[in-house]
Amino acid sequence: MDIVVLISGRGSNLQAIARAYSEGKIKGKIKLVISNKEKAKGLKIAREFGIKGEFIDPSAFKNREEYDIHLVERIKKENPDLVVLAGYMRILSDYFIESFEGKLVNIHPSLTPAFKGLKAQKQAIDYGVKFSGCTVHFVTKDLDAGPVIVQAVVPVALEDTEESLTEKILAYEHRVYPQVIKWISEKRVRISGRQVIVEGARYGTLPVNPALEDF
Repeated sequence: MDIVVLISGRGSNLQAIARAYSEGKIKGKIKLVISNKEKAKGLKIAREFGIKGEFIDPSAFKNREEYDIHLVERIKKENPDLVVLAGYMRILSDYFIESFEGKLVNIHPSLTPAFKGLKAQKQAIDYGVKFSGCTVHFVTKDLDAGPVIVQAVVPVALEDTEESLTEKILAYEHRVYPQVIKWISEKRVRISGRQVIVEGARYGTLPVNPALEDF
């Protein structure tokens, strides 16, 4: 499973995915990491793992559509099996999403369809929910609303802050995202309407987070 990863920031999910590849848990390679932020820490992480990393400056293009056209052309040169959004903080154009339909995944720090968009953890705290978590999903034109591959559930304590809840959720993000890429690499994942079926996966039963097979 050869992938291209898009980032904007610290790259903690990129690090977890790269570690899974380096440990042989996922076969293949991360062929390229692209950032829309020049000083994204994730580019340094890519270098540490010997992965090619590139900054592509959005300000060099007239608009989002032109930027995404260039991005698509660049990604296709790597011929990836999957495009992975890992903290990529730009809304994608329809053209980009259509170009990688069924081969584009994202992770969001809430149990979608709850708390879409930015600051999902703060939204959860402000709403007063008792559980939150993270969702790995296929990307569609509707923001944070694609078919759900897997979710991990995190309890929200009364004393939790946006920062502490973020850290609790991240611990699971770093486990479920590599797991999903492994599932896809093993051709165990198929989409049927809104339902995503993962052959042999143990999720959907107690305990709350049983999907973590190898991570």
